[in-house]
Amino acid sequence: MTQSVDMTVLPALQAELASATNQLLATAASLSDADAAAPSLLPGWTRGHVLAHLARNADSYVNLLTWAKTGVRTPQYTSHEARRAGIDASATRPAARLLADVEDGAARFAAAVRDVPAHAWAAPVEGMRPPPHPAWYVLVRRLREVGIHHVDLAAGYGPADWPEPFVRRELHDLRLCWSREHSTVSEIVLREGAPDGGERAATWPGLGHGPAVTGTPRDMLAWLTGRSGGQGVSLLPAGQSHAPGPGGVDLPEPPPWLSMTAPAVLPATPPKDYP
Repeated sequence: MTQSVDMTVLPALQAELASATNQLLATAASLSDADAAAPSLLPGWTRGHVLAHLARNADSYVNLLTWAKTGVRTPQYTSHEARRAGIDASATRPAARLLADVEDGAARFAAAVRDVPAHAWAAPVEGMRPPPHPAWYVLVRRLREVGIHHVDLAAGYGPADWPEPFVRRELHDLRLCWSREHSTVSEIVLREGAPDGGERAATWPGLGHGPAVTGTPRDMLAWLTGRSGGQGVSLLPAGQSHAPGPGGVDLPEPPPWLSMTAPAVLPATPPKDYP
């Protein structure tokens, strides 16, 4: 039986990606040559490295969409060495050329998305690491790259600027990919203000060994992805339901992030309630 992607989810992901890409390009356009050569938030990488990675990443996802469309295995990258070489070859370019590279990569990816037949979004593809995943999840992975690495540019865009759907979806998938074996916390309590002035909470129990931590979804995602030092995240002593003290105090190191490129089991088409 031919399967096709849920036609309410796919356009929503495409629209979110278009908005995130436009914001990224606006930030990139604001950088001077000196800005591009300055350090990013990623150790050992300049802002130029981050922009070069985003350009090459777009091309790598074109490869995966080509695989889905044609049925011919097309690796995301030919090798880890080729991935690094592609980034290094572009990272020292002037800011204007880096901007053009990111723009061109984004345009190629958008064209590839438009060219995927509806049935092919359910086709299995695979990145540099397992597990395989349906092609529709390539859109989620690209959104992740754009949203996280935009923060890494350290150029005025931070976790506070992440759209709420991005935060909700990333936390959802992060939990699905959780490695209990390598966890540094036992429980996460997500809190946010409710319209009635109170708080509503979502609890992730049974995560592994370590303390319980609490914070808003946005602050928690920033900490879990290594994009903050734990501001807004607090230890939650056993038996207490309210966050104590200032965030970031005596927190453990966050557990490893992105141990998997996708949840182990994804439906061939995204469910209608997919975050």
